[in-house]
Amino acid sequence: MSVSIKKVSGKSDLRKFIVFPFSIYQDNPNWIPPLIMDEFKTLRKDKNPAFDFCEAEYWLAYKDNKPVGRIAGIIHHKYNEKFNVKFARFGWIDFIDDHEVSSALINTFESWAKEKGMNHVHGPLGFTDMDGEGMLIEGFNEVSTFGSIYNSEYYPQHIEKFGYEKDADWLEFRVTLNKAIPEKVSRIAKAVASREKLHVLKVKKAKEMLPYAREIFYLINDAYKDLYGFVELTDKQIDMYVKAYFGFIKPGFVPVVLNEQNKVAGFGITMPSLSKAIKKANGKLFPFGFIHLLNAMKNNPEVDLYLTAVKPELQNKGVNAVIINEINNVFIRNNIKYVETNRELEANTKVQAQWRHYDARQHKRRRCYKKDLS
Repeated sequence: MSVSIKKVSGKSDLRKFIVFPFSIYQDNPNWIPPLIMDEFKTLRKDKNPAFDFCEAEYWLAYKDNKPVGRIAGIIHHKYNEKFNVKFARFGWIDFIDDHEVSSALINTFESWAKEKGMNHVHGPLGFTDMDGEGMLIEGFNEVSTFGSIYNSEYYPQHIEKFGYEKDADWLEFRVTLNKAIPEKVSRIAKAVASREKLHVLKVKKAKEMLPYAREIFYLINDAYKDLYGFVELTDKQIDMYVKAYFGFIKPGFVPVVLNEQNKVAGFGITMPSLSKAIKKANGKLFPFGFIHLLNAMKNNPEVDLYLTAVKPELQNKGVNAVIINEINNVFIRNNIKYVETNRELEANTKVQAQWRHYDARQHKRRRCYKKDLS
């Protein structure tokens, strides 16, 4: 039977769209499912403030009356205005190993992009940098991390067959920690903190960090503004992320470096790894999934590194060492053995250089593809 494409319409279709990857990867030990409730919040136009400046459509591919693939098409108008381009992006792309299926999905997305007046397409990308980005092209046998994209080895083969080429790559590292902080890191951290008059915020409860939450996101906007594809977050988006995540962080795992005026100079956001917990919960918090997450927050030897940022005027002055030194101290106290860095732009060699003092293995690579439609 031939492949048919159906535009997602209504909550029932959206649920099918969200849970489709479970049918492919349920038994794959390296795939970590998303939180289903988070996917609904991201993809629903009435829930995600990114729809103030984005438009999107979602499609499901069917064969023999069964879902066999999915793809999202997004036009990020703020991105296009910032970079003076006409790009559409694809995301949430999954399909069985069948070129008829992947071709139908890609053709549907590209036709939509052309109808919207776009002349280039790229992806996988989400609505913001906080969403999953990049198709896995190396590291298929490595366990994924919560919030990142996992895909089988045949995905890039299909995409490249349709004329897509590399636009940007992200690298990921797995760091094995020793019981002592590298001497050079601690020495630089001490010297930089003294020279720049910096100190680390000391709090015991997550709510004590809330007064700094918006400042942290404003710093992200400032520090990341020149990175590949980054578009500054709006206040509505920042409020959403603060509400969604700041109540769950472990303060010690989120070192915030303050200057002499107690303004945020830099920070690092890390969390005990939730990968195994989300896998056990099968993407659901209720009725019992949250118990796995609570357990993962305690006595966990693995940590995920999500975001680090330093004020632009303090970059290249060693402030990263202050953040890494503080994180390392926390990890030693909590018996952390392994760190997953998550994605770092291949071109961002300054960030990657901080791992030269550690036992770090580059084990994953993911790619954003692009194609000229004109």
